[in-house]
Amino acid sequence: MRINSTALSLTVPDAAASAQFLVDHFGFRIEMQAEGFASLAREDAGVNVIFLNQGLATLPPEQRDLHAQGLILAFVVDDVEDELPRLENEGVAITMPLVVEEWGERAFQVRDPNGVVIQLVDWKGATDQGDQAWPAN
Repeated sequence: MRINSTALSLTVPDAAASAQFLVDHFGFRIEMQAEGFASLAREDAGVNVIFLNQGLATLPPEQRDLHAQGLILAFVVDDVEDELPRLENEGVAITMPLVVEEWGERAFQVRDPNGVVIQLVDWKGATDQGDQAWPAN
């Protein structure tokens, strides 16, 4: 098998609102859009983000009314401390303040208009002892 690209598809009440949030605050561009659907990309993101309206008839019946809950759309950035004030200045509410984990992850979270959690992460808090990306067991 060869994977040509990757996309993350999220079902939300208002696909256009979530799409516009990524355009306005995270530099994504809309590649395709129709009623109840938007596909977004960034050259450097490595994944396309797709938003679908809840209830969309093209979804299988068991998926139509689901909402993108329990997931975090995480973007690894060069420096979260640069992004935090930028988003605050743009009027985006910070829903989880900047935290530094013992394994070196530094992150904060915002939510889009549909409640999708978006987390910005960097690894500048990593130690020189192996720079672990995940906590040791």
